Amino acid sequence: MNRKRFITAGFAGLTMPAFARTKKADARGKGFKISAGEGRIHGHLKLKGVNSNVLDVKISGTDTNGDFALFEQTSLSPGRGTPLHIHPSQDEVFYVLEGAYLFQVGDEKYKLAVGDSIFLPRNVPHAWTQLAQTGKMLVMLQPAGKLETFFVTMAGLDHEPSKEEVAKVFAANEMQVVGPPLKAE
Repeated sequence: MNRKRFITAGFAGLTMPAFARTKKADARGKGFKISAGEGRIHGHLKLKGVNSNVLDVKISGTDTNGDFALFEQTSLSPGRGTPLHIHPSQDEVFYVLEGAYLFQVGDEKYKLAVGDSIFLPRNVPHAWTQLAQTGKMLVMLQPAGKLETFFVTMAGLDHEPSKEEVAKVFAANEMQVVGPPLKAE
């Protein structure tokens, strides 16, 4: 291989998204379908603590060797959302399917409505709050990280956790709470 072709091939490999370079797209070597209204692995996860929303795992990090995860969130907590927090190793994307939300990314605030999306880069503090009575969003993470484990843990609690307990569950799942929840404006 000549030097020019080698450099061109190497550059092309660096510009591909990480999930496109995965050794194996699915741990089982097959594609799969997730029907509307279903959670692939855990069924519907009814969260406690941060909000009482329902999460459905559509694509698990276990499906992608940890490279990517996709969740559908049905929002049932008007005026509530996440505390200001950081994902040190994951980029996160939200796409609004129903309702309206307020997001904070760093020092900037954005109102999102149906069809809007927002990119939350790793290591940047962010939070969101549900503005509408109900809503629905797709949540994508790359790499997958431990957010799925966070959701399973929060859904499995037998009580409403304190702010301190919530912060501990965040920390145990590679996230850091750095401020209070975002208030609706």
